[in-house]
Amino acid sequence: MAWHPLEPIDVTFFDTAPQRYVYRLDVAVPPAEVWRSLQSDESLGAWGPSVKQVRWTSARPFGVGTTREVELALGIATVRERFFIWDEGTQYAFEVYESNRKLFRRFGENYVIEPRNGGARLTWTVAIEPAAGLRRLAPVTGPMNQFAFGRMARSGRSYFARQLTN
Repeated sequence: MAWHPLEPIDVTFFDTAPQRYVYRLDVAVPPAEVWRSLQSDESLGAWGPSVKQVRWTSARPFGVGTTREVELALGIATVRERFFIWDEGTQYAFEVYESNRKLFRRFGENYVIEPRNGGARLTWTVAIEPAAGLRRLAPVTGPMNQFAFGRMARSGRSYFARQLTN
């Protein structure tokens, strides 16, 4: 598999990216349970079918510099991620530093967990700058991304609702 490097990001990219998607998931589980899920072996792969597989490539305990490889469903892409924020129990953020497809110039995600109404609020921000050859397709890919990430957020809400019954 050939890997294509992406340009690095910092925290400002979550406010300035050409494509930004922000989801707020209010769930009835404690913040510690949301955190446990996010840094589990499955991570977002447990939420639903959008993520085929998550492979952490760093040893525990995780922190800044931790890496993992994520395979998206339907063969869309496999990406390698590096965490540049890791505030135990409350926030992590990563940049995609390599992808097997030339889809992105820059890509990152930020997850913030806060206590809320006896449960937790997870604010999930996805920030994308498409690859140069794909920028002109933004009027099409933007709504497609909004739908796909929105579906993932809905799957996350369902996942945490199921945790209450288990």
